[in-house]
Amino acid sequence: MTSMADSLAARANDLASRREPFVHATVVRAQHPTSAHAGDTALVMPGGDILGFVGGNCVESSVREYSLQVLASQEPLLLRVVPGEPSRTAEEGAVEVSNPCLSGGAIEIFLQPRIPAPRVLVVGTTPVAQALETLGAGVGLAVELIDGESARPQAGDAALIVASHGKAEEAALEAALRAGVPYVALVASGTRGAAVLESLDVDPAQRSRVFTPAGLRLGARTPGEIALSILAQLIQERATSRHTAPAAATTPLTLRRRRRPFRRPRSIPSAA
Repeated sequence: MTSMADSLAARANDLASRREPFVHATVVRAQHPTSAHAGDTALVMPGGDILGFVGGNCVESSVREYSLQVLASQEPLLLRVVPGEPSRTAEEGAVEVSNPCLSGGAIEIFLQPRIPAPRVLVVGTTPVAQALETLGAGVGLAVELIDGESARPQAGDAALIVASHGKAEEAALEAALRAGVPYVALVASGTRGAAVLESLDVDPAQRSRVFTPAGLRLGARTPGEIALSILAQLIQERATSRHTAPAAATTPLTLRRRRRPFRRPRSIPSAA
């Protein structure tokens, strides 16, 4: 008979293989009386569904709320749920929530975001394309070598880089620009790159988003050096995008910053 832990592990592996984000919630401390125990786990989906068990309804509500914030920020969080009148206090890496319907116990739950590695589509099988695949894995990117004619980029992709030496360039670039892929690049000389851009069936604003010649100007010459310069540019653009994103996107709640000790309750009523 399959245990809940085995079932959750299998589901987590399935989600990872399908590149779907989720939060892995683990009870790291339970102070009686609580219905959960240290080691209990659950998976929290982007829609708020909770698979597994980390506490009763009162605890689940807080787990759901903060898991969605963790998915947005992509930063882990220690969630403490304690009894008392509604309040929220935060410190770096942790938040404490007082919950009036918690029946005397207290619980600490570690919320770990599981975010798929950013997908980078590379058109071509040239030496530069192969170097991008090799080096990309080392910086946490999921690089896929594809054929330009069959390219199906999505808005959630981190990048589309054309390194095919003239094969099926236009179709791939146009598909990436129309899908809203944030980083689109073409490996080509300045002269040929300008000619390719001029041929694209997109508006000037979209055309201007293509980086060509691709990569930072590092004096790169070999395929490996060129790939390194492109990945450096991609990382730079992603960092710039994160820094300019509205702060409210990852911190929807304003919390009072005050630290309170994790205290043992005075009375021990029935379990939550």
